[in-house]
Amino acid sequence: MNPTPETETATPTTDPETAGTAASGAEAAAETKTGPKADLTKGSVAEHTVQDATPADALNDTDTDAGAGEDTDDAEDLDDDDLAAASRPSGLGSAAASIVAVCLGIVALTGTWTSRILAERQGLVGQLKTGQSGTAEQQISAIYGDAWHVTAAINGGVALVALLVGVIVLTLPQRTGWVRPFALAGAVLGFLGLLVSLGMYFDLFAALPTAATP
Repeated sequence: MNPTPETETATPTTDPETAGTAASGAEAAAETKTGPKADLTKGSVAEHTVQDATPADALNDTDTDAGAGEDTDDAEDLDDDDLAAASRPSGLGSAAASIVAVCLGIVALTGTWTSRILAERQGLVGQLKTGQSGTAEQQISAIYGDAWHVTAAINGGVALVALLVGVIVLTLPQRTGWVRPFALAGAVLGFLGLLVSLGMYFDLFAALPTAATP
């Protein structure tokens, strides 16, 4: 029998533990080279971004807050102006009242259509009351005197209204310069009309005519 030749197995020259240690060192070196640099790069970029963005953001926030505050102040000022303008009287009523006072004062002095009609009616009533049986003095008083007094009473009432309207307008605050003179003119005309009406009613300016005695 031939002896079986013994084959020698080639043993690895590298120790497994040494190879593992080398692989671990290589991985650690790779992580050291790539990881920290990447982390430092990311961190520095983030820090620079935050630093660069912070002043602009702060300025934008400040401008926004200032703009909002100015808008709020302007809105409040406008609201106050609108409320003041709304609460302030327009002056149209006072102007119209002053003109009305002047017109009423003139009418009180010259006479009204109403006073003339009522005077004629009162004269007719006096004729019907006295008839032919009344004396001359009764007829004069009923036909002429009563009609005169009715006219004076109506004109006096109009004059009193003109006086009151003029005085009320004078006591109100005016926004137009010509309103106060008109109101004063109306009050003066009303006062004069009232004096004339009182004189007519009490026969101060002229007495009733008297009939001649036979």
